[in-house]
Amino acid sequence: MAVERALEGITIIEFGHSVAAPYAGLILADLGARVIKVENPLGGDYARGWGPPFWNDTSTSFHSLNRGKEGVSVDFSNDEDLERLRQLILEEADAVIQNLRPGVLSRFGLDGPTLQAAKPSLIWCDIGAFGANGPLSGKPGYDPLVQACTGIMSITGNGDDQPVRVGVSLVDMGSGMWTVIGLLSSLIARGKENRGATVSTSLFETGLAWMTIPLAGYAANGEVRSPHGSGVAEIVPYQAFQTMDGWMMIAAGNDNLFRRLCDVLGLEDAARDERFRTNEARVNNRDAIVGLVAEKVAKWRDEKLSAALDAAGVPNAPLYTVDQVFDHPQVRALDVIRPAEGDSLPLMGTPLAFDGRRPRSKGTAPQLGEDNERVLRSTRSVKLAG
Repeated sequence: MAVERALEGITIIEFGHSVAAPYAGLILADLGARVIKVENPLGGDYARGWGPPFWNDTSTSFHSLNRGKEGVSVDFSNDEDLERLRQLILEEADAVIQNLRPGVLSRFGLDGPTLQAAKPSLIWCDIGAFGANGPLSGKPGYDPLVQACTGIMSITGNGDDQPVRVGVSLVDMGSGMWTVIGLLSSLIARGKENRGATVSTSLFETGLAWMTIPLAGYAANGEVRSPHGSGVAEIVPYQAFQTMDGWMMIAAGNDNLFRRLCDVLGLEDAARDERFRTNEARVNNRDAIVGLVAEKVAKWRDEKLSAALDAAGVPNAPLYTVDQVFDHPQVRALDVIRPAEGDSLPLMGTPLAFDGRRPRSKGTAPQLGEDNERVLRSTRSVKLAG
C-alpha cells in the first residue's frame, strides 16, 4: 500500500457540519479513508448554502471541505432509517467524527458510549465548542466567537481599530486537525490493544492552543499583549512595511538578520546602536527602529527590495491578494490546487507529501443523499430519506 493512501480500508462516519468535522473528514479522505458524510435530508450541512459563490448550486465552501466523501441523508425520526445507520456504524465503521450540538446524537442512541458498548473497537471523536467541562460547556460556539474569547482577536489588528478576526477559520480547521491527530493516535493504540477510544477536543481548546506563546508571556510577567498589526510582540522588526508600490513582509528574526537588513537599507549606524543591537533592545525601542526601517523601505520598489533582501539572506515576502496567490508559479509548481475527479473546480488539497507524492481523495463533494441506496443497502421494505 502506498504510504499516501495509508488509511485505505478504514471507514469513517462523519456527523459533520460547517467546517471543523468536515475538515477532519477531508484530511482523512485524502489519506485514503472511506469517509461517509451523514446529513439531515432537510437541507443537509449548513455549509451547502454558504454563498455566493456557488458551484453546481452548492457553495464552493462545501465543495472545498467535502470532496472525496460519500454522502447519505438520514431522517432521524424514521426508525428504519435510524436502524440502518446504526448497523452501518456497528458493521463497518472504524471511527465516528461528530460536531453536532451536545445531546443530539444521544437522543437517538447514536452517542459514543452507547455505540462503543456495542462495538468496543470503535473510535469516537467529539469536536465541541467550549469543552466537556466548565461553566461554558453547554454554550454553542463558532470560530469567530472562540477567536474573541480566547484572546486571539485581542492581539490581532491594530490597537486603535475595531476588533479584527483572523480572516480564515483557523479555529475550526485547527480543531479538525487535532481530531485527525487524535484519531490516528487511537488507530495506532487500537492495533496494539484491540480497543477503541474517545477523542475529545473543542474550538475553545484549539483557540487556547494558538495562544500558547502569549499565554506563556502573561504567566511569566503579567503583561497583557496588545495587537501589533502585521508584527508580533516578541520580535522586531518582524512586520509588513510599505514600499513604493505595495507592502512587503520583512522578518528579521534574529540579531544577525537584523544586521543584514541594516546593510541592505543603509542603516549600519542603527545596527551598532545599543538601542537596537539585540532583539530585546529592539522590542523595548520598537517605535524608533520600526520608524527608521519604514522610512528606508518606502524608497524601494517591491521587486528590487525583495531581490536585495534575498541576496542578503533576509526573509521577506510581498503581500499577495487571493487572485495573486491562486495564479502564483510556486502554487502551480507544488500542484496543491486542482479539480476533483469528474469536475473542473480547482480545490486546495492536503498540504502533505509522502515520498514526493501528494495524497488526494477521488471524487467530488456528494450531493445530498447521493449514496443512500448503495451505502445504506436499502430494500423495498425500508424507506430511506433523500
